[in-house]
Amino acid sequence: MTEAPDLPVEALFFDVFGTLVDWRGSISREAPGLIGREIDGLAFADAWRAEYQIGMEGVRDGSRGYVRLDVLHRENLDRILPRFGLQDLDEEVLARLNLLWHRLDAWPDVQFGLSRLRRRFRLAPASNGNIGLMVDLARHNDFVWDAILGADVARDYKPKPAVYLAAAEAMGLPPERCMMVAAHSYDLKAAAACGLRTAHVARPDEYGPGTGETAPTVQVDIAAESLADLAEKLGA
Repeated sequence: MTEAPDLPVEALFFDVFGTLVDWRGSISREAPGLIGREIDGLAFADAWRAEYQIGMEGVRDGSRGYVRLDVLHRENLDRILPRFGLQDLDEEVLARLNLLWHRLDAWPDVQFGLSRLRRRFRLAPASNGNIGLMVDLARHNDFVWDAILGADVARDYKPKPAVYLAAAEAMGLPPERCMMVAAHSYDLKAAAACGLRTAHVARPDEYGPGTGETAPTVQVDIAAESLADLAEKLGA
């Protein structure tokens, strides 16, 4: 791994779900109240998130055209409702449940870490989340972005190369002057294959205590314990 101040990086692109925001804790806390019934909130959050990659696969393999993640989240929700005996929920409740993804809470280190990193770098999410979703998450958590990039710009989903390359192009930078920041090694492996620099941020509790990645499983330029640690290592 290379010490970051020597890297000619101008822009940082961020994965959002799991890396910046705690989707599991947020959904599990909020969903039971919206549903108005006794359910296992953690099991519900896990089941919904488990459909995430499956839902995007049709777009990735070309068997369907691009649709926003909001649409896929709703389709994924409809698939899991019978498992929890919730297939009779009315449309208003379902719509409000789907909007939970727009107000997920950030991990505690994120706002401070982003503010430090922005002193030196241009920042943008490069998420599978659609632009409207990213805007709402930014407003909910006081994130300050220089742009919102990702799936809506590329019309495809990570880890397809188009998402990383479209982000670099939108910033007017070659891939090697951009860095992908994520808590997921598969994301960083795909970004590196496109020529981007990579930084791993540990989120050991993403899927529950001790279940997330404590360290990258692929070669990265920087491995950090938090966004504050990443800022330190990047000299921000």
